[in-house]
Amino acid sequence: MIHPRLARSVLDRLHSQLIVSVQADDGSPLRDSRIIAALACAAELGGAAGLRVRSAEDVRAVQSVSALPLIGLTKTWRDDTDVYITPTPAEAEQLAGLGCAMVAFDATRRPRPHSVPELIGAIQAAGALALADVATLAEAAAALHAGADLVSTALSGYTPDSPQQEAPDFELMQGLHAAGIPFLAEGRLKTPADAVRALELGAHAVVVGSAITRPDDVTRWFTAALRDAAGQVATR
Repeated sequence: MIHPRLARSVLDRLHSQLIVSVQADDGSPLRDSRIIAALACAAELGGAAGLRVRSAEDVRAVQSVSALPLIGLTKTWRDDTDVYITPTPAEAEQLAGLGCAMVAFDATRRPRPHSVPELIGAIQAAGALALADVATLAEAAAALHAGADLVSTALSGYTPDSPQQEAPDFELMQGLHAAGIPFLAEGRLKTPADAVRALELGAHAVVVGSAITRPDDVTRWFTAALRDAAGQVATR
């Protein structure tokens, strides 16, 4: 199990800082561990205090170029569940065994192959902090009660019972802070102003992904905005 002093050290190091999610989906031209490592270096050069990284392969690649604390996770799609972020203890244990400071896992109420307490126990026994990705305040409270070290708002908008919106879920952040639940702000944070707002609402740290490390997504934001603007001009 992770030593309390080590846990405190990691959390202190990340307090009020930026964590960059360095991921690329299957099919992306960036889906190469060497590219992921280069993006991690760029994020560190820009001042990131930590990195969120998908897959054991990417964790190893990033560790070869950076000593920043890592949040490790896997993405495994299965036919028997909608839970895909680190769904099994074996995946969690592998990431912790590689030296990830935290392991992120889906802690939503959706049907799952392994329970939230089971995943938390496996992560902590392997020496990492358990980061529960949630979509709602109730899920966050349940994860904390089960022993999670902190939660992340990463899955808000990805489940039917959470807000389907383009903006970050600031309401969830407010609720977490009011309930005294330690959390990382993550999900649809697209601007520095969004990140500052998340800190103001009590986030322990802020995780930003697409706006920094996914140029294909950012390009879509711009092209969609220009397309909408062009349509509005055409109707005048």
